[in-house]
Amino acid sequence: MSILRKTTLTILSLFAFVGVILAQGDAPFSDLPPTSEYGKCYAKCKIPDVYETVSSQKVKKEASTKLIKVPAQYENATESILVKEGGVRYKTIPATYKTVTETIEVVPASTKIRTIPAKYRTETRQILVSPASGQWVKKKKYPNCFSQNPDDCYVACYEEIAAKYKTESYQVLAEPARTMEDVVPAKYKTITKKVIDQPARVDEIPVEPQYKTVSKKVLVSPATTREEVIPAVYSTVSSKQLVRAGGYTVWTEILCAEKTTSGKVRSVQRALSAAGYSPGPADGVMGVKTQSAMAQYQTDKGLPVGNMNLETLRSLGVEN
Repeated sequence: MSILRKTTLTILSLFAFVGVILAQGDAPFSDLPPTSEYGKCYAKCKIPDVYETVSSQKVKKEASTKLIKVPAQYENATESILVKEGGVRYKTIPATYKTVTETIEVVPASTKIRTIPAKYRTETRQILVSPASGQWVKKKKYPNCFSQNPDDCYVACYEEIAAKYKTESYQVLAEPARTMEDVVPAKYKTITKKVIDQPARVDEIPVEPQYKTVSKKVLVSPATTREEVIPAVYSTVSSKQLVRAGGYTVWTEILCAEKTTSGKVRSVQRALSAAGYSPGPADGVMGVKTQSAMAQYQTDKGLPVGNMNLETLRSLGVEN
C-alpha cells in the first residue's frame, strides 16, 4: 500500500471517530487522541473542583525588647619565653651501594605473514506480503474509569489488522579474507653490576631553642549590656481556597479493556498499600475504596486523575 493511500485511510478513520464521539452524548470537546498506534487506548475524564484550607497568622501582641547587664569575663593565659637560642650541627653520611641486574637484547624481534581465507554465513529476512492497517474504535462504559456515569469518560482504542510476511534466505560475507602478521619475540640476557644506592652527603641537624612558660590573667570580654527580644504573640486564622478547578482532563493513555485484568488490579492495590494508601483488600476488583485511594495518590503525585492510566502504573512500579 502506498504512503499516500495509508495517510488517506488514517485521516478518514480519524474523521469517522470524531463523528462517533460527537454523535454519542454531545461530548464537550472535538479533539482526537494524540497518536494513532495499534493496541493503544485513551480517555478523557471529568474531574471535580479541589479546595484546601489555608491558615494565616494574626498578631495578638507586638514584639518588644529589654536590656540585660553582662559582667566582664577573665581567663588565665600562659606565655612562652625564650631561654636558649636554637642552632644547627652537621653530620657526614658515607655513600652506600647496591647490586642491580639489567636485561639486554641479544636477538631483535621479527615478523612473518600468513593468509586467512574469507568466511560466509546464511541469514534470513522477512518480505512484506501485505501491510498492517488499523482503525479507531469508540468504547462505552470502561473498567479503567472511576465514575459510574458513562458520560464522564470517553475511551478510544486504535485496533490493528496485522501485516503478513514471508521468509527468504541469503548468503552474506561474515569475515573478509585477510593477512595476519605473527610476531617472533626478541631474545634477551641478564647482566649484574654494582651501582651507587645513595651518594655521600652532609646532614644538617637542627638544635631546638629552649623556652619556659609563665602564667597571667587577661581580660576576655569587658562588661556590656545586651538587648533581649521578647517575640510577638500570634493567633491562627483559617480560610477555604480553590486549589484546582475541575473539568475534563486531556486525552490520557490507559490500559485497554483486555489488559485490565483482576491480576493487574491486584498489583495496583498492593502497590497503593505499600505507598501508604488504603485501597481495601487485594481482591482484583476496582471498587470504591480502590478508586478513592488511587485518586488520592494521583492528586498527591501530580498525575492524571480519574482512571487507571499508564503514568500512574509507572509511578506505582506496576508493569503495563
